[in-house]
Amino acid sequence: MVALLGVIVTVFAVFGGYALAGGKMAIILQALPFEMMIIGGAAVGAFVAGNAVDVIKHTGSDMMALVRGPKFHKDDYQDLLCLLHALIDQGAKDPVALEKSIEDPQSSDIFQRYPNILKDHAAVEIICDTLRSMIMNFDNAFQVEEMLEKQLSQMKEESLHGAHALSRTADALPALGIVAAVLGVIKTMASIDKPPEVLGVMIASALVGTFLGVFLAYGIVGPWAERIKQIREEEQAFYGLIREVLVHWLHSHPPVMCVEVGRRNAPEKMRPSFTELDDAIRSLKKAA
Repeated sequence: MVALLGVIVTVFAVFGGYALAGGKMAIILQALPFEMMIIGGAAVGAFVAGNAVDVIKHTGSDMMALVRGPKFHKDDYQDLLCLLHALIDQGAKDPVALEKSIEDPQSSDIFQRYPNILKDHAAVEIICDTLRSMIMNFDNAFQVEEMLEKQLSQMKEESLHGAHALSRTADALPALGIVAAVLGVIKTMASIDKPPEVLGVMIASALVGTFLGVFLAYGIVGPWAERIKQIREEEQAFYGLIREVLVHWLHSHPPVMCVEVGRRNAPEKMRPSFTELDDAIRSLKKAA
């Protein structure tokens, strides 16, 4: 929502300043539909031609995230730490019970306490796959750690495909604006016998294409691509928290220390306090 507000401010600042300076909005409004058809259509066509279908779909979900914001909030970070504490505590006391939990997380009492995490396929997959690898290769902690690091690195790269595609489109928009402007100049040159006041309007309309290309690139699409990148990187920090906790358990640290390391590595605005997390874990133990 903040991204949309930023665009509104940008539009009002640019066009409002132009109007207050004595600029004639009629020329821009008259040329706008045709210039937008040329620039926007070419940009969409180039975007479709230059990206795979899954990247196009990913970009669609990224645009929804632009309005929604990151899908994980402070409560989700606390729930994740509590979930990981319960799992590794179970693993330390009863490895067989832990194996049952990770083989069928949908039926696990531990996972069912945290429905928001349970419905996130990526988080459940990372947790279960890593714990399964730890059970299978507990004598080689570094091998499991390396596998987890590669998985998270691949996830981060894939999550940024949409942002990169939009960024490339933003880079192309000024050039597409020049294309629209050149077409306008061609049209003007074909009417060179017209009176100066008519040619002036035609040249001004042609320049609208250059303006729109630059404005869309640096005022709208470019900032949106950057914001999407920030959102996806923030979401990846949630999955990185899983790595911090499980890697420390791999090295035989007690569960309480593992989740404390994870808590300290959470983004500041999402980080639960030590007291909040401690109270949540104590409540779970009492409930169990």
